[in-house]
Amino acid sequence: MTATAECTANPPDMDESAIAAFERDYTALRRRARIGWAAGATLFFVVFMLTALLGDFFKVTQVTSLDGSREWRWIIPAGIPRLGEYIEKTIPVLRWESLGADVAEWFWRWKIWLGLLAETILIAFMATTLGVFGGFLLSFPAARNLAPRPWILFVSRRFLEIARTVPDLVWALIFVFCFSVGPMAGVLAIGLHATGALGKLYSEVNENIDMGPLEGVKAAGGTWFDQIRYGAIPQVLPNIISYTLLRFEINVRSSSIIGYVGAGGLGQEFRTAMSFQEYTDLSALFLIILMTVIVIDYSSERLRHAIIGMEARP
Repeated sequence: MTATAECTANPPDMDESAIAAFERDYTALRRRARIGWAAGATLFFVVFMLTALLGDFFKVTQVTSLDGSREWRWIIPAGIPRLGEYIEKTIPVLRWESLGADVAEWFWRWKIWLGLLAETILIAFMATTLGVFGGFLLSFPAARNLAPRPWILFVSRRFLEIARTVPDLVWALIFVFCFSVGPMAGVLAIGLHATGALGKLYSEVNENIDMGPLEGVKAAGGTWFDQIRYGAIPQVLPNIISYTLLRFEINVRSSSIIGYVGAGGLGQEFRTAMSFQEYTDLSALFLIILMTVIVIDYSSERLRHAIIGMEARP
């Protein structure tokens, strides 16, 4: 009876000690987590304030009041009214009794703008094609789990980093210097930058695939190219299509601005409108680009759903 009583008494003691140890470990873990969050929040606040200071967010400047007097004010509340003033200048005068004439005056260069818009879309399309081709080919040797050799991984990643680190506007300046002004410089600039961006996205998708199919192809005697063709591509294809369509939308916006340095597209009209202070032309160009991006976004979504089979799902 004594042994039985001891056996029945020990489990509660053991449970209490285990619970106490768990509570101590949990308390220590929570303490470390709180310290980590506090340190991270402090570091974020310090970096944020330093960035704001370097960005002149706390700058105090002189502004001219309505009565002509000068006074010192914080730059942010002093500049916000100027933003509203600028936006007000871009809004055209539209009257109901002469709405057609006012809209015609607003879009007075619509024939030229539509031609440049078509050029902008073609630049984006060609640049996206080049970016997809280059990024797709380099994404497999740039993935850690798929690279055939370490040096190939290093070279592929460094090339993609250089291609996407240099802004497409800078690439455009370089190619305008090499090939003169025109759409070709814009295609090469956006295409090279898109290669770096898409190659990075594609390689991250490749690193998350299931390696089982590739091992099966390798066991059957397949080469590295066979493993990629039959084991990797079928897994990553839906994500590649999604990233490609998103990049095309981004490239349309980029190609509409890159003409600012002479690389073709609507960007040259933005430059002309800003140089001659044709503010209503800026709003007209903005609406044209906005409607284009909306149409492309809707079409890309429908196309993506059709490709991955979402339209057929209940």
